[in-house]
Amino acid sequence: VEGRGPTIIAPLLEQSKADIIRSGNALGVDYSQTVSCYQATNHGLACGKCDSCRLRREGFNEAGLPDPTRYC
Repeated sequence: VEGRGPTIIAPLLEQSKADIIRSGNALGVDYSQTVSCYQATNHGLACGKCDSCRLRREGFNEAGLPDPTRYC
């Protein structure tokens, strides 16, 4: 609408990683098909050391769900 700025809707912004993982699990997300690693191999193996890997591992732990990530 002319004269108004854009509206940004980001519902996950205020949720913890564990909450996001729980929500995805409830929706049937197959987390074994996702990769968060900044330095994943060409075969989809995560390094297990970068911030993204650390946050993912902590999120699954806090959510009480197994982490299906394949780490090097």
